Amino acid sequence: MIKGTKNAFTLAEVLITLGIIGVVAAMTMPTLLNSTQGAQYRTAFKKALSVLSQAVVLNVALDDYDLSQATASGSAETDGTSASLYNMFNNRMNVVSTSNGEGWGPTDAKFGADTTSNYTLFFNDGITLTFPKYNIGTGKTRSAQCTEVNKCYGVVDVNGSKNPNKLVTCDGSTDYKATDDDCVVSNPTDIYPIYMYDQTILPATAAARAVMYKGK
Repeated sequence: MIKGTKNAFTLAEVLITLGIIGVVAAMTMPTLLNSTQGAQYRTAFKKALSVLSQAVVLNVALDDYDLSQATASGSAETDGTSASLYNMFNNRMNVVSTSNGEGWGPTDAKFGADTTSNYTLFFNDGITLTFPKYNIGTGKTRSAQCTEVNKCYGVVDVNGSKNPNKLVTCDGSTDYKATDDDCVVSNPTDIYPIYMYDQTILPATAAARAVMYKGK
């Protein structure tokens, strides 16, 4: 009986193979991680708009006012009973903490250039909602009568204080005011401008709309 010759990898061949695998992994992992995170942010943003919208509908059923009927200002805005944006979301969602005078917003009047003029609500799923107390330039409270003509603006951060804390923008642009035409967002981030009126909450920028409607 003739014994066959046994074939085996040498130690050098094994090390070379492992090295190649390591190089390929180092090149592909960042892209894979970004893609996975982007998908999570996209899903979280869609969820955030859904639960905020449900809160408005629930408030109509229980307290008989929607965004267009939110008129309270001053101390009544946070008293828990008066008709206001703050009371609406604080009463109808699982809020774990609130902040009066902190939050995030681009340097633009409609989002509240001065973060000390914001309310921020922190929800138990990690999402935060920030919206201005004042309609800058008119002296009216932002929570007063959010209608289609006089929309109320806010910012959703889908993972709260966690990084990257970066405003979503169209690919190749740092301008959150870019138009909808050809706006593509390959890797969504975690901060999204929104606007609110009546019983409607929608993305407020081209990039946010691209994430909401164009993404997979």
